[in-house]
Amino acid sequence: MADRHLAPDTPELRDRWSSFEWTKENKAAADKHIAKYPEGRQKSAVMPLLDLAQRQVGEETETQGWLPLPVMEYVAEYLDMPIIRVVEVATFYFMYNLVPVGKYHVQVCGTTPCMLRGSDDIISACKKRGMAKGKVSEDGLWTLTEVECMGNCATAPMVQINDDNYEDLTVERLDAVLDALAKGEQPKAGTQEPGRHTSEPSGGPTTLKDMVDANHDYRGDW
Repeated sequence: MADRHLAPDTPELRDRWSSFEWTKENKAAADKHIAKYPEGRQKSAVMPLLDLAQRQVGEETETQGWLPLPVMEYVAEYLDMPIIRVVEVATFYFMYNLVPVGKYHVQVCGTTPCMLRGSDDIISACKKRGMAKGKVSEDGLWTLTEVECMGNCATAPMVQINDDNYEDLTVERLDAVLDALAKGEQPKAGTQEPGRHTSEPSGGPTTLKDMVDANHDYRGDW
């Protein structure tokens, strides 16, 4: 599991991020999120606003983005809520990065199904490329995090890189994905198993085959 902690509240951090405010487009998006909730419940928009703030930080730093404390304070003030409540949300959910990350945040699932299918090899392959857990690589491209189950057990092992999942991985398939990202390309997300589309059985369906081409009514067959 990742070590969850806030970045130190240093003068340098304050100097860089105390002037944070929404861009015109993000302010419109933030207000749209807030408007979804009844009067008096605007604080419920804290999660989408934190995600929006993280993405704006990412655009400014050319990384996946993270949440410096002054940025969380800005969100707290925008929603008129105590900063501790915002920090509680940000530290609870792994979708929020609490320290700087690279351009690509490689989150490797290490839970049992992925482990049994080779996640240890996936982590080793990441380390061979200079990644270290919780650190930004020297070239600024990568941050490696080991996480718990992300719900792709049928297509294990898998990693999440920024907003995309890559599944049915081998070391070779992972290397191909990372090579493409390093070149500025966008590899195909989802399963990397040739001929597989989602999480159907490897080799194709074995039951309800007539459902492939039409909404076949099996009741008469039973």
